[in-house]
Amino acid sequence: MDLIDMHVHTTTSDGSFTPSEVCQLAIDKKLAAIAITDHDTVDGIAEALSYVKEHDSTLEVIPGIELSSIHNGTEIHMLGFYMDYTNSLLNERLQAVKDARLKRNLDMCKLFQADGIEMTLDKLQAGHPDTVITRAHFARVLIEEGICTNKDQAFKKYLNPNCKYYIPVPDMSSIEAIELISEFGKASFIAHPYQYHMNDRELEEMISLFASKGLTGIEVYHSSTNSYDSGKLKNLAEKYNLLTSGGSDFHGVIKPDISIGSGRGDLRVTLHHLTRLKEFCKKK
Repeated sequence: MDLIDMHVHTTTSDGSFTPSEVCQLAIDKKLAAIAITDHDTVDGIAEALSYVKEHDSTLEVIPGIELSSIHNGTEIHMLGFYMDYTNSLLNERLQAVKDARLKRNLDMCKLFQADGIEMTLDKLQAGHPDTVITRAHFARVLIEEGICTNKDQAFKKYLNPNCKYYIPVPDMSSIEAIELISEFGKASFIAHPYQYHMNDRELEEMISLFASKGLTGIEVYHSSTNSYDSGKLKNLAEKYNLLTSGGSDFHGVIKPDISIGSGRGDLRVTLHHLTRLKEFCKKK
């Protein structure tokens, strides 16, 4: 059975493996396809495609992205597939997002430093100056400095929205994220819907709205989603005529319990989902 992983991160955002290393992991796992979906950047895609070509691999690499957005005060992540990653206008738009995020990260560093916590941009980047810094990077430094013992503690005490050191990312609405993906890509999917802590009514209302604004699909299968919730998401996809997808949300050592292709051990995303996506994209 051919398996795929439509949600993978590299060192160009908050993953710990380079795009080349991620591709080799996928090849070792005998995956049929992966999507490189780094946060707010497409910078790792060219390297991944080049690696697969140089190694004459049958692995298919889908140019993707994971955009951070805001809907009714909640941070929502949107996956974009088949992004036009060499498009200069797209990269200008993403650079503006990076610049705004950099200011936010520097401001958060100042908040930590004011309380004697040596949080610096160099520590956050960890030798990868082009990395898109997220809260996961802050959590890693807090653990490395011995301030927190694990990622959950770092988020709970220092990095969640109700914490002193938290500054929200510059706002892009979820509708704007769908529109950006539609302009520069071929398909938009809402990522890991049950991570937003909404009740079923709120979640359906949001998906219904997004579907009316051009959303392509739902990430039904994810490392954090159990089979019962995946079933509910599949039903929502059918109700609103949306496609389905799935991915591990692989980050490497930042999320050490999640493996590429298999998540926490029981994730199985079949090629069928990608086939349906390709059929949709041909009609656009």
